[in-house]
Amino acid sequence: MSELSEMKCTACRGDEPTLTDAEISELRSQVPEWQVVQREGIKRLERVFRFRNFAQALAFTNRVGEQAEEEGHHPALLTEWGKVTVTWWTHKIGGLHQNDFIMAAKTDELSE
Repeated sequence: MSELSEMKCTACRGDEPTLTDAEISELRSQVPEWQVVQREGIKRLERVFRFRNFAQALAFTNRVGEQAEEEGHHPALLTEWGKVTVTWWTHKIGGLHQNDFIMAAKTDELSE
């Protein structure tokens, strides 16, 4: 269990800055399986989780969705046969926030 997975998401205001590259690098070391990708000029955390079939992928998707509802922070989820792509970023600030790393760590725990 990582330190991040023990944390709770905080309410994010739209005027908060996105994380710096140094902050991203430090936090990313705690979720090493996640990649930082940039789409539409927005940095995001992304990871592909693999499963033996669609039913397992869908069950994982539902667990991630339930946890997202509990935390009030929601990812983009792409569920396919044998895999789920999870992408975290904070819409209000158009980039990465500590909440995204917290949720990435919590998502990792759901996959174990």
